[in-house]
Amino acid sequence: MKLIVGLGNPEKDYSGTRHNMGFNVLNLLAKEYEIDISRTKFEAEYGSGIIENEKVILVKPQTFMNSSR
Repeated sequence: MKLIVGLGNPEKDYSGTRHNMGFNVLNLLAKEYEIDISRTKFEAEYGSGIIENEKVILVKPQTFMNSSR
């Protein structure tokens, strides 16, 4: 199993900016492999599925990237 975490900022103001590159990559992966990232836990949105015969969990933390330590 692989855990893929995409960093970004949760507010709409950052949508489509370089600050959300990690979220954008996860959105592309989710679309390509039909993975629903709509569950929430531990201040994150996540979903699980299969990519190239490997189970994966895609995670988008919902805390601000600049606040990460």
